[in-house]
Amino acid sequence: MNEIKYRRILLKLGGEALAGPGGFGIDPNQANLLANKVTQVCRLGVETAIVIGAGNLWRGKDGIAHGMERSVADHMGMIATVMNALALRDALERAGVETRVQTAIEMRAVAEPYIRGRAVRHLEKGRVVILGAGTGNPYFTTDTAAALRAMEVDADVLIKATKVDAVYEEDPAINPDARRFSRLTYLEALNMRIGIMDSTAITLCMDNDLPILVLNLWEEGTLLKAVYGEAIGTLIYH
Repeated sequence: MNEIKYRRILLKLGGEALAGPGGFGIDPNQANLLANKVTQVCRLGVETAIVIGAGNLWRGKDGIAHGMERSVADHMGMIATVMNALALRDALERAGVETRVQTAIEMRAVAEPYIRGRAVRHLEKGRVVILGAGTGNPYFTTDTAAALRAMEVDADVLIKATKVDAVYEEDPAINPDARRFSRLTYLEALNMRIGIMDSTAITLCMDNDLPILVLNLWEEGTLLKAVYGEAIGTLIYH
């Protein structure tokens, strides 16, 4: 069997990963499917931290479009990510994986406050750590939170899990002949303005030499292949 390449990962999930067919809400069956995929890599001894978005529950831009204050909309989104984190923790615990939720906004009745050293110790003990509430600050996306937390916990790679198997020059759903990239530099990704991750997150990874791997989480075995370092998805690096 191949040697594991990435011993500690930060997995960035969109809130839609927990949604049902309508793309909204939290589907317990979907949470179980997601937990099973994470469990597979945990059983290999891969230390796993997770940042999850909230697009299945709340999109701040919709509130802003109706006159809502940006900071209010963003804080609502942060709280929604904690709901997703709790749902995923429940699914992981039922799958036999010890899990902790830490939040950037304190809510001690339901989760631990985010403390870097404590998060690292949980990872070292084989626990999955789900990091909720983004950075705790408005105007920052969960992509940026994922990049920040990945560096703080010294992850080997930031895995951006999507429903697309790689980064394309154009939307492959619109143009089936769109060019597919197996590898990009940070600068190429920034210049292309890829929609898969925001520029602040990519720049943060570039400045700190953190590789980004974009893959389709829902294809069978992709996460396992990723931790073994197999050629899959798009690797964004120098």
